Amino acid sequence: MKKILIDLNILLDFLNKRHYHEEAASLINLCTEKKLTGYLCAHEITTLSYFLFKEQRDKNKVIHTLALLMDIFAVIPVDESILRDSLISPITDYEDAVIEVSSIKAGVDYIISRNISDFRNSRIPAHTPEQFLLM
Repeated sequence: MKKILIDLNILLDFLNKRHYHEEAASLINLCTEKKLTGYLCAHEITTLSYFLFKEQRDKNKVIHTLALLMDIFAVIPVDESILRDSLISPITDYEDAVIEVSSIKAGVDYIISRNISDFRNSRIPAHTPEQFLLM
């Protein structure tokens, strides 16, 4: 089974029904149905909680949404080793480097992101949801 890491921008597409939210929903459904193994980085969960609470102002809704996502996706812990290795990643943006190094350590096959140019130098292939779904 293929392992994919979902970048935060894909989750935001889905949750906020932004442009391309249907493709994001398709990926999330494949993870829910266990046709793909989906991963998130731990720091994505904390960042997402900030955005959700800022928008919804309802702690219970935010907790419910985060719990559902953690039921669907495996969460890759971000430890000092990942943070240090990310400093020397070929990816210049540190947050994206953390995603890439976390993916490597978890044995992820693909990074799914709306901003694949950010992962141009990634050692793990990066695709948009649309590109991935066509594979």
